[in-house]
Amino acid sequence: MTTEKLDQALTRRGFTTRRLRLRAAAVIVAITAGLSGVLLYSLTNVLGPETVCNGVVSADALHDAFGPGRISEEHGEPAPLHDSGSSCTAVVSTGAFGGHRSVLVGVRSDRNTAVFEAEAGARLFAASANGGSAGGVTGPVAWALLPEGCGTGGLRARVDATKGGSVDDGELARFAVATANGIAAQLNCTQPKLPAPKSLSAPGAQQDLDSGNVCGLPGLTLPGGPSAARGLKQQATTAFAPLWSCDVGTSSAAATFAIGTEPRLRAPDADKDTPEAFGRARWTMGFSSPNNDEVMTTCQGRPTYFKMRLLGNWNLFPDVTDLWKQFLTAGGKAIGCEPIIP
Repeated sequence: MTTEKLDQALTRRGFTTRRLRLRAAAVIVAITAGLSGVLLYSLTNVLGPETVCNGVVSADALHDAFGPGRISEEHGEPAPLHDSGSSCTAVVSTGAFGGHRSVLVGVRSDRNTAVFEAEAGARLFAASANGGSAGGVTGPVAWALLPEGCGTGGLRARVDATKGGSVDDGELARFAVATANGIAAQLNCTQPKLPAPKSLSAPGAQQDLDSGNVCGLPGLTLPGGPSAARGLKQQATTAFAPLWSCDVGTSSAAATFAIGTEPRLRAPDADKDTPEAFGRARWTMGFSSPNNDEVMTTCQGRPTYFKMRLLGNWNLFPDVTDLWKQFLTAGGKAIGCEPIIP
């Protein structure tokens, strides 16, 4: 509004003297300042906490991933986030418009390789290319392994942004790593601090099952040949670190193959004392087939894990022993491993 129009408006409303007009101006300034304060409080984190979830999640990390707003915890209940299974919901609010975005932050660990964290369509980031940061993103969920100083056992930060609005995969991966650093600080195992991941692998595309090249691994074959593969699909991650995963089959019958190449993925337990499996590979956790679906070996001196699950009414691979040997041979070659099967 121009000065002339404002003057006319005040005259129409009876503000004809200088004193009355000064009072009106003061009221307008006060209202404007009040509205600005409300907006500043609602749309930013001014005077708000610098961290939530007992210091694990920082305001900066939340804003980088989910945009501006006030940060808080759901129900205001802090969670220690020390042990596997513990979680906390961090919230970014824009109260002036009634909107908010939230992310479920948790700690996870596994005694066996956490293949479910790397679905075949996952986008992964490997420690070797990202200064020690390793993890993945699948849809609205991301995870990042804790620093090496925190040990093995698959200890990782897991973040679920299903209610977080539209979040870029790279931003979600960086938030997962920032959360992993926050958890490590609580556990006093921050060395080395993890840098933000630089790049993610491309998601694997679903394609028709290749009976002579199952999951893109030369030497892993379907006994029934092309006719048995008709109507079946395969989908594999495009990276082998921190792990590789491939799904084969249909909704009623499926097989999952996985290779864990990052030592932090699981606890090594006393693998040297576990039963022999195939060649240099041994069953993990002291159990042999059919009560176990995972074996371990070493590749270039590093512990490496091979996992295989057959689900549903599955009869395409009738000889499971032969399938294991094919998988160890083909998978080992794919990751540059010395021969596992003599």
